[in-house]
Amino acid sequence: MAETEKCVLLVPSLVEISSVLKSKLQKNFAEVSVTVIECPDLSQAPFDFPVKGLCGKPRIADVGGVPYLVPVPRLHKVYNVNTVTKNIDLPGAYILGAGATSHRSLGINAELIFSVQAECTSASAVNKSYVASVSPTDGSCLLEKYRDKSNDNDFGLLSNLYACEGKSGKVIEVNVKQRIGQDNFVSCMRKSLHEYYGEKVVGMGGTFLIKEGKAKLHIMPREFSACPLNTDEDVNQWLKFYEMNAPLICQSVFVSHDPGYDLRLEHTHCFSHHGEGGHYHCDTTPDTIEYVGYFHPAEFLYRIDKPSFN
Repeated sequence: MAETEKCVLLVPSLVEISSVLKSKLQKNFAEVSVTVIECPDLSQAPFDFPVKGLCGKPRIADVGGVPYLVPVPRLHKVYNVNTVTKNIDLPGAYILGAGATSHRSLGINAELIFSVQAECTSASAVNKSYVASVSPTDGSCLLEKYRDKSNDNDFGLLSNLYACEGKSGKVIEVNVKQRIGQDNFVSCMRKSLHEYYGEKVVGMGGTFLIKEGKAKLHIMPREFSACPLNTDEDVNQWLKFYEMNAPLICQSVFVSHDPGYDLRLEHTHCFSHHGEGGHYHCDTTPDTIEYVGYFHPAEFLYRIDKPSFN
């Protein structure tokens, strides 16, 4: 595993974070509820995670980065979930989050929606991650279970991961309806933490449902661009954008502030049980949108294989 840097994150109480989130969410959504609850059993539908909860030694890992994807892909940048969990001092951890598939594993480029319990001394990995790719037949979303594609636990290029022991415990439940502001659900929460805590770094991870409405998502094409992607416009022309339907289960990691580790401040990927998924941008039906999510602050941040170039 490449070089790893580590920093301690600020961990306010769940009650305090709830108050901070609610304050800004109320300016962005017509109906807002933020409470501290016992985490629901996430091994049950619709989540179907390999663990019950989001608690137990929570931490965040930011692996690789966009510079390994653009302007040209560095396909040798391949990582492994089991190795990452050892590198963040939590072997056997449950991992959720957003990243890219390994071209070496799947032979294509695709979005990876992480939900995997890493291997430990007494058990093999349980990988319930999903892969969202562009269908080669009609250009629609092709959502598949990772285990139907590969037996490894690899990923490539970049990822933003929340790791924990997968235990039950207290989490923050956020339920909002009807967007009246401009920020998406995740950005609103991240900005609220940054505005309140400033240069102190708070990192959070969790899962949320888009219960009602539709959302804008993208999927990277199966083949990398033949031309270098030098600008945001180049990237947006290369990506495939879709409007997708609720219910969507979204795996999200966000950090309030970058203290100098070249962090991706927020990253969310979604899957569903009706064949849609990808990288979340925003909802497209503000009047009917409804989100409900479960989040927990992380104690540590690990920056793994930070790109050394821009």
